[in-house]
Amino acid sequence: MKPIRVGLLGLGVVGSGVWTVLAQNGGEIARRAGRRIEVAAVAVRNVAKARALVGADVRVVTDGMALAHDPDIDIVVELMGGDTLARECMLAAIANGKHIVTANKALLALHGNEIFAAAQKRGVMVAFEAAVAGGIPIIKAIREGLTANRIQWVAGIINGTTNFILSEMRQRGLPFETVLAEAQQLGYAEADPTFDIEGVDAAHKLTLLASLAFGVPVQFDKATTEGISHLASEDIVHAERLGYRIKLLGITRHRPEGIELRVHPTLIPADCLLANVEGAMNAVLVRGDAVGLSMYYGQGAGSLPTASAVVADLVDVARLQAADPEHRVPHLAFQPESVVDIPILPMSEVRSSYYLRLRVDDRPGVLADLARILSQSQISVGSMFQQPHGEHQADIIFLTHEAREGDVDTALQAMQALSFVRSGVTRLRVESLN
Repeated sequence: MKPIRVGLLGLGVVGSGVWTVLAQNGGEIARRAGRRIEVAAVAVRNVAKARALVGADVRVVTDGMALAHDPDIDIVVELMGGDTLARECMLAAIANGKHIVTANKALLALHGNEIFAAAQKRGVMVAFEAAVAGGIPIIKAIREGLTANRIQWVAGIINGTTNFILSEMRQRGLPFETVLAEAQQLGYAEADPTFDIEGVDAAHKLTLLASLAFGVPVQFDKATTEGISHLASEDIVHAERLGYRIKLLGITRHRPEGIELRVHPTLIPADCLLANVEGAMNAVLVRGDAVGLSMYYGQGAGSLPTASAVVADLVDVARLQAADPEHRVPHLAFQPESVVDIPILPMSEVRSSYYLRLRVDDRPGVLADLARILSQSQISVGSMFQQPHGEHQADIIFLTHEAREGDVDTALQAMQALSFVRSGVTRLRVESLN
């Protein structure tokens, strides 16, 4: 059969990995796809650098739109990043009847509804396994493997940079700033790490997982996002003492009143599967009503792991491009006419257990006043301990039972107004994940 001809937009870390995987495993891939998959053209900024990698037989251009309009290209693989030019090239390629494979989670989180609608109308596929958790096939697992289930919740470590930082802080007792600098030196963190350490990257990915799990539109603007830059080493130590570990989790849960969509540092039991995912690895837990708990673990970034997911999508498109569009697996798991706009819960309505730490003057009556405020806010305490801090101060740590976030906000405001509270109250959520 005629080979599938691919146009690569971008030949950076992931793009070069795709080239390498196709070159190394081309025969095996063709056996699975039913035909050869070959890169016909690449669009890059540095022509000389690209030419050194792909050789003389592959066309190299500087204009991504040229590939979007090239009649000889069957599939456009978008690996350029960003959400402006990438969006324009992707929509142009779709309009020209080309299938899309992308690793661009930010683009899909911001413009996915528009892109998927355009692809549906034109009868082409948009495959994006590499956009979430690198080489872990979590998209296919939710979209196809768990299709018999009503998904109850998804929770995951979906940013390797922050997991590396938290692992190092716990294992070596180092402060956040020191470990971040090391992560940058090792290449785990960007020169500007904001998207990673403030949870934005994880929220992009979680937005897509929520749409796949619950059949709702992509709604990144409604995600609650909180990063790890404010975490103190002492909270990691206290969590360990209490039998927990702190991980930056993306959590989406279907409740009767709506869907939770939140990224934040979370205390989880030390014997939980996710608690033992260390370094730059990713892992996702999914609970379905029929299958129960299932976990997906592996490398969430890197050239070859992410390229593995990109090439898997290429094989899927090669197998299915001749199929009737009405009988392909839907982009977001549910048939387009069945996608429903279930409300995303504001964070104030989310219910969780909480870890609260206050630095206070060490004198009589402090605990009584704090307990009174918690009781007035309908917050029940599960456990408490006190850690001396200097001669006349102490840290008081509360673990609460499940409470409404809005009530916790009210309690924290009242606590911070007390004369004996010497610093802002540290609040972290606690999840059992069972």
